[in-house]
Amino acid sequence: MTDAVRIAPSLVAELTVRGETVAVAESLTGGLVVAELVAVPGASAVVRGGVVAYATPVKTSVLGVSAELLAANGAVDPEVARQMASGVRRALAVDGVPATWGISTTGVAGPDPQDGQPVGTVFVGIASEAGAEAFALHLDGDREAIRTASVSELLSRLSIRLETGE
Repeated sequence: MTDAVRIAPSLVAELTVRGETVAVAESLTGGLVVAELVAVPGASAVVRGGVVAYATPVKTSVLGVSAELLAANGAVDPEVARQMASGVRRALAVDGVPATWGISTTGVAGPDPQDGQPVGTVFVGIASEAGAEAFALHLDGDREAIRTASVSELLSRLSIRLETGE
């Protein structure tokens, strides 16, 4: 059992109790984050949906990530993760109301480096009405291990945010 499988049910339960929602923007994880969340019974009450912005231009056209930022820094960048998380809150708004939380993943799962970043470099983003932040991860393992660890780390960090009220 992965950490994400253990974390997702409590995360969905906490969001449900709080009456909050989450929207997911994914690159290297390709839908794994939203899949973990929707595997939990009752997730439809809190999960708005997910955007797999695997191709870099989709990060701009759908999520509103700055094209200039992407051109200058590439997709593997903390500000890209922040903008993805903020952008998905808006992209998956319902009746003009953004999701309470936007979460995102961008990084290099391998086998080759990307945008000058080594394999295992990942940034996860968390956004709310209060603002957005990104966390750098430096993960080891093969492509599957990096992607799985990215999901677990992101869900864990959102869970911590909910617990601490930050």
